[in-house]
Amino acid sequence: MNIIDVLDRSSVLVQLNARTKDDVLNSMIDILKTSDRVKDIEEIRKAVFEREKIMSTGIGNGFALPHGKTKAVDSTVGVFATLAKPVDFKSLDSQPVSIVFMLIGQEHSVGTHLRLLSRISRLMTNVGFRDRLLTAATPNDAYNLFAQQESEQLDK
Repeated sequence: MNIIDVLDRSSVLVQLNARTKDDVLNSMIDILKTSDRVKDIEEIRKAVFEREKIMSTGIGNGFALPHGKTKAVDSTVGVFATLAKPVDFKSLDSQPVSIVFMLIGQEHSVGTHLRLLSRISRLMTNVGFRDRLLTAATPNDAYNLFAQQESEQLDK
């Protein structure tokens, strides 16, 4: 499964105005209200915030990967956002976050969930790719960057 398989163009936010980590997470979850893959938005919210209580999903290098597993989705769904101003995510490297990819998986699809988390993490280690995402002017531009990057990975 590829990132583009779980990320819809309508689930991409560019230059999101948010002051806190909770604002970021809530805005990203709220964008899923119109997704046909979502059965219960509040169950998603609960799963994401409970996971965040365990340990911050701020990985480092200005990137966070909040995630959760729940019965509230028919299939894995992703939300991507760049932030207008960096936000404190209590990241492992103590640096604020400007790029966030949220992944919500089905409760019993552990293997798929872990593979996607790993794929996203690897992709975000590419400084050039992160920089291009941060300069994307529109959600469509950011989505196309993911599509292009995955296409290039498949060609290798």
